[in-house]
Amino acid sequence: MPATIVETNPTPFKKIDIDPVTLDIIENALRNARIEMDATLVRTAMSPGIREQGDAFPLIADHSGKMIVGQFGSFIDGFLRGFDGTLEDGDMIFLSDPYSCEGAISHSNDWLVLLPVFKDGRLLAYTAMFGHQSDIGGKVVGSMPINARSIFEEGVRIPPVKIWRKGEYNDDLMKLVMHQTRKPDWCQADLNALIASCRVAARRVVEMAERFGDDVYVSATQELLARNHRAMKALIGMAVAEEPVSFEDYICDDGMGYGPYKIKCTMRREGEKVVLDFAGTDPQSAASINFYLNENMFKMFFGIYMIMVFDPQILFNDGFYDLIDVRIPEGSLLKPKFPAALSGRTHALGRIFDILGGLLGQKTPEFLNAAGFSSSPHLFYSGNDQRAGKGGEWFQLFQIGFGGIPGRPLGDGPDGHSLWPGFTNVPNEFLERYFPLLIERYETEPDSGGAGLHRGGNGIHMTYRFLSPGTISIHDDRWFVPPWGVNGGHPGMRAKKLLEKVDGSVEIIGNKVEDVHVEKDDQLHFITWGGGGWGDPLERDPALVGKEIVQGLVTAKGALDYGVIANDNGEIDDVATEKLRAEMRSKRGELKLFDYGPSIDDLRANCADETGLPAPTQPVWTTLQAAE
Repeated sequence: MPATIVETNPTPFKKIDIDPVTLDIIENALRNARIEMDATLVRTAMSPGIREQGDAFPLIADHSGKMIVGQFGSFIDGFLRGFDGTLEDGDMIFLSDPYSCEGAISHSNDWLVLLPVFKDGRLLAYTAMFGHQSDIGGKVVGSMPINARSIFEEGVRIPPVKIWRKGEYNDDLMKLVMHQTRKPDWCQADLNALIASCRVAARRVVEMAERFGDDVYVSATQELLARNHRAMKALIGMAVAEEPVSFEDYICDDGMGYGPYKIKCTMRREGEKVVLDFAGTDPQSAASINFYLNENMFKMFFGIYMIMVFDPQILFNDGFYDLIDVRIPEGSLLKPKFPAALSGRTHALGRIFDILGGLLGQKTPEFLNAAGFSSSPHLFYSGNDQRAGKGGEWFQLFQIGFGGIPGRPLGDGPDGHSLWPGFTNVPNEFLERYFPLLIERYETEPDSGGAGLHRGGNGIHMTYRFLSPGTISIHDDRWFVPPWGVNGGHPGMRAKKLLEKVDGSVEIIGNKVEDVHVEKDDQLHFITWGGGGWGDPLERDPALVGKEIVQGLVTAKGALDYGVIANDNGEIDDVATEKLRAEMRSKRGELKLFDYGPSIDDLRANCADETGLPAPTQPVWTTLQAAE
């Protein structure tokens, strides 16, 4: 049964015509409230993932549950359909099970808090925040087992429950939940931060309603939704053709030796609506790389991408959802059946953005982005600190790394950056202060960004020296299938991980590995992928290439991909450069709209020589699975 909203005042809100000044004030007040949610979170949370990296996502929705400001779009309609209970003034919902909210959160590490905001007996709004918890129990430290065969192996699953009921805190529930985690101090602080953020936003919403009137506030939210609807309607008509276009990309492997896994999407316009159909996507994996993709979340991804590429001034919200029809096959990698494991879903999540770029740019190549975001590299390091004075105390680190952002129509892709605007790196000083390690190297990897008129962003080369024996795990992708370039741009370099032992030996380890033992003074070289290049690299200014040699972003050898002859000091041989570029133009043929690099068969055949790792084995599904 759907949720029951208990309102003591049944009077409906009146529609009020909103003047532009009032609308602008309320819009910016909502923006500020969202920013205040983030500020409250980072001042209260304890885990590095939330406090230092910002791995949390706020939401302020209208009284019907549509997002007005936020980042991942609203999940509230799906929650309301599945929550068999009441929502009353003083209630607050807490949950972490993706299967209980139609994938609004996509793995159990994400804890979500939802606060219905009542005023004078009427439901005025919702505020919500979810954030990634560093540990929720389960079979491995960090609660993201690569080899999990079901969600039951990934830690505590929390169905929608009331953490506050009519203003009374459920202390016994919290004791039960915190008993499951290896880091209850972090988890309790992070949960309190989520709660505080929601309450701050709720206060700001009530203050706005008190200042302008309930009817004016609600009418303003509806106009913001309608304005976004009008803008997106125009963008869809401009950028999406009625003739279908398809695009596919691959997750390299599942960490269990199988791969790659295909994600395919076909896009077309039917009247005013855009249809996004994932038919042709591979069936779900037996391992944990499945991504339970909420349709509304994907609608928001589509909207964010459209807005960022075509009109960044638009405040994105849920107003355009009825213009998008998302179709995801049941039992596929993007809609796995319960109890499929979900903890490694970040690779598919990142790949979705690459696929959107490939779809939207086919009609308008001038707006086409290369591949780059692609994944969310994770490192886990844990053990008992053996340094003097530490007494063998338990430690565990969860850190998100960054790769190269793709080359873009407007310029180069940023080096070693996150596509999510709110994400930041964990400062090296923080890592060295709170964990037994030293950061020996933290710099971009030269030549890892694909060559182009606009260079793909370089990946990161980060070297950790471990100061205490322990265990590491790694979650990354783009080590087998490279990030593709566009409009003549070249693919980016693939990721790799090297473990340099204290005896000087070096071992190539996989990009999805679990429970790798490290000794004191072992070093991990964590190298992420680069973004694909955009445009003809032979059109890039040779002086800029020379400058980047000096900056360590490109090597003299890598400059040859741009047809540039230079020495290690970045000094250009203009005559030799012109001659080389003329030769390269005469031999290369027509520029490719997409440059994927070698075929899957060639990648598989050359994998051991090129990466030092065995090629993944192609997954085989039953006829029934493939049909589903």
